[in-house]
Amino acid sequence: MFIHKQYSIIYLVALFCTTTGCSQSAATNDDNNDIAGTLSADVLNEVSGAAVSRLYSNTFFVNNDSGDSSRFFAISFKGKLLSTFNFKGTANNALGVKDCEDIAIGPGPEAGKNYIYLADIGDNSATRSSIQVYRFAEPNSLEHTTTEVTADVLDLEYPDGPRDAETIMIDPVEKMIYIISKREDTAHIYRCPLGFTDNDKVQLGLCGRVVLEGSGAGKWIVSGNIAPDGNAVLLKTVSSVYYWKRSGNEPVYTTLQRKPIKQSAYAVHGQEEAITFSAAGDGYYILSEGAHSKIYFYKLEK
Repeated sequence: MFIHKQYSIIYLVALFCTTTGCSQSAATNDDNNDIAGTLSADVLNEVSGAAVSRLYSNTFFVNNDSGDSSRFFAISFKGKLLSTFNFKGTANNALGVKDCEDIAIGPGPEAGKNYIYLADIGDNSATRSSIQVYRFAEPNSLEHTTTEVTADVLDLEYPDGPRDAETIMIDPVEKMIYIISKREDTAHIYRCPLGFTDNDKVQLGLCGRVVLEGSGAGKWIVSGNIAPDGNAVLLKTVSSVYYWKRSGNEPVYTTLQRKPIKQSAYAVHGQEEAITFSAAGDGYYILSEGAHSKIYFYKLEK
């Protein structure tokens, strides 16, 4: 993903504070052993999405950002590459996909099974006529170094024109796909039902907006996740992490209208664009772009 100049400056300022000690929380986090692991494989050089596996303990599914081919990976919580999953994309280019930005896990067409949703939704210049979501049954084995998998693809259009997004969330309560826009001071919330079949074309519904503190690139939303049981939501901006507790079975867009709890322990360590709840829902992991980046774990502040 090409980084907007203002966006890059935000990261540089945050990194300066982390390394020089002007951010107390950054030093405290490292001292308290919040580093869960390190991305070990060179191929994991631009991780922008992560989801905790429902089938395998201590395992993430992750994806690289734009410039990578049509594939995703299984890695351990320590950062070891376990398996690579290749699939046939639909984009009209040699890589098969255009700009995969996020990944999530949730229910799907077969009851009792878990599915991986890979979001090819990046659009820095807001010119794409449609975006794609690829759905895979969660693999029944991680024994092979490389595996070919088959995807169902959903072709999506925005109701109000193209825009950039880096966040997909799967809601197990409403059985909905949520996508949240990025390059806007007030982010837009879109959704559509999970019940699609291969090659369906659907127009997303605009169902709300997210208003967060601050202004400019620092508040751009770059990732999000719904807890495995559906009872909470996390959103990550360039510079912060926010938590919402869901009330009953209300729609997620309703949850996001309340004031969130800003996670004070979070500190920026590089270009971090992936967030996922822990399996128990009591904390969250942050992964970063860049080869051999650290994996951070934080306890939730509720």
